[in-house]
Amino acid sequence: MPHDSFGRPINYLRISVIDHCNLRCVYCMPLRGLSFVPSGDLLTADQIETVVRAAAKLGFNKIRLTGGEPLLRSDLLDIVERISRVDGIDDLGMTTNAILLPEQAVPLREAGLSRINIHLDTLDPQNLKRVMRFGTFEQIWAGIEAAERAGFAPIKLNAVVVRDFNEVDVVALARLTIERDWYVRFIELMPLGGGECARLSLAQYVPTPETKARIEVELGPLSELPPTSPSDEARNYRLEGARGVVGFISPVSEPYCGSCSRMRLTADGKFHLCLLNDDELDVRRALLNGGGEEAVSKILLEAVRRKPTGHRLEQGVSTERRAMFQIGG
Repeated sequence: MPHDSFGRPINYLRISVIDHCNLRCVYCMPLRGLSFVPSGDLLTADQIETVVRAAAKLGFNKIRLTGGEPLLRSDLLDIVERISRVDGIDDLGMTTNAILLPEQAVPLREAGLSRINIHLDTLDPQNLKRVMRFGTFEQIWAGIEAAERAGFAPIKLNAVVVRDFNEVDVVALARLTIERDWYVRFIELMPLGGGECARLSLAQYVPTPETKARIEVELGPLSELPPTSPSDEARNYRLEGARGVVGFISPVSEPYCGSCSRMRLTADGKFHLCLLNDDELDVRRALLNGGGEEAVSKILLEAVRRKPTGHRLEQGVSTERRAMFQIGG
């Protein structure tokens, strides 16, 4: 397993397979002025497999497919099947908004996908239209149920908390964990991209302590659980008598950079060295020039070596060239 220059073991590769999305969440994608990677410039299934094989030989064992919305990728099943067959990869997950899961959950499970995280910012159907803008609560809930029927467990729901949009809705989401063995995780806003979404993130940021306190006032104390992994970005808690878990991902108020184990691959083939920095290394160019696993390995090792120690949000520095949907979270 490779280690970066700060001694952190890096074994987790997040792969954005597409930057398109069928939602327009207020903190992620503006309604106008969008541009997407042309389909011909996306990494192909074969190129993604080459990258994963190279990563696995270096010691990476965890892969997560992201977007945009990965279910929009027409060859997603092929990608999942290819990755699931790579020796050394023992954890293959995906993050999705679940709208297309009713048709795809079972085939994805059969293809080798092991875990699913589903994005849902509120249980209020009307408020969902304000926050996520496209799609409906009923569509997303049907996708969650399809994932559960297909055998994905535990179900993990991710909600980004936005002041004046859904900060009060966190209570109803957390309440789900009382009767269900789900993980419900609340994520702080991050200012990425330099546009209107980044400005909103700065203006309507809700710190985790406020979210946690709101839940405890309504539902009782949260007892902290021991971490499942040193590199887990979430701090996990359980309500008294609950079956599931309430988690908090706090990159702004409680940064976890010191234990970061992640490398990110963008849909257009760049290793993005840190979510909140602009530094990238191009791997697609090497693949187009005939480079195979050895060439990818060299670039990936260099990306790991150059991975920064952490973000610089406290200095007002963040990603400007890419928005969240162009990185994959």
